[in-house]
Amino acid sequence: MILLGLTLGCAFVTQFLGLIGFVLVTGKADWLFNPDAAAGLLESPGFLYTTLLISSVGTFLLPSLILQNMEKGQYRYFPSNTNKIGLYLLLTLLFLVVFNPAMEFISLWNQKMSFPESMKGIETWMFDKEQESSYIIEKVIVTTSPLFLFLNLIVMAVVPAIVEEFYFRGSLQGILTRMFGNIHVAIWVTAIVFSAIHLQFYGFFPRMILGLIFGYSFYWTQNIWVAVFGHFINNAAVTIIAYVLLNEGKTFKEIQTMESYSSIYYILSVLLAIAVGYYFYQVSRKSHEHKQSQLG
Repeated sequence: MILLGLTLGCAFVTQFLGLIGFVLVTGKADWLFNPDAAAGLLESPGFLYTTLLISSVGTFLLPSLILQNMEKGQYRYFPSNTNKIGLYLLLTLLFLVVFNPAMEFISLWNQKMSFPESMKGIETWMFDKEQESSYIIEKVIVTTSPLFLFLNLIVMAVVPAIVEEFYFRGSLQGILTRMFGNIHVAIWVTAIVFSAIHLQFYGFFPRMILGLIFGYSFYWTQNIWVAVFGHFINNAAVTIIAYVLLNEGKTFKEIQTMESYSSIYYILSVLLAIAVGYYFYQVSRKSHEHKQSQLG
């Protein structure tokens, strides 16, 4: 409840101050009372980038840092054990690479999800939310400029990786671990909340699985930056691939379309991911046992 209160409070204050700052800097206050002028702001890259940054930091990072400060000396939400950190980062990168085909298959399946007639209202609401999110993403990500690619990497990869991992894997997962007394329940519930909060339901299951990957990597390594690194790699790869395809003349709709491959391709992806994940787990387990033995 404290985290929820901090989230609502920080989100409101930072976004309010951001809007006031925008009015003072630009001298344009008509959009506050004119819906057409407000809609026109979405065409302004500066407004979009600034709003996304302020929203991310205010909603996720500030509440996490304030909560940690409130519980200083009682609980560490953001441990950063550096033992074998280089190997963990390499294995995280390798896992995401080999598991990518399987993730594409899950994404294709999720996009084709449909509901029975009795739940058409829910499906329509989900579709509308998906369209709203896609519209904002399209406004930011569609660029062929190297400068805007750099800005996109900051706004779409660096900042979300840090603020969301601190909030979900650090604060929320830590709270739920103490609440349930079971790390696996905490990781799964956190992953579900992490995916649902994005309001992109036709990508719900791939994002939930990413949440599980980040959750277990954080738990096994006891280093929040391993999860941050994985999150960054995932988002940066999507941003860079979109940039390359757009420079090749593809449209935003075309780059969202994924091709399907043979079953062997997907099965091999899953098997390789299991092998890398198991090795990751074994390395972390042995590292933990070694540390425990040193402590007596």
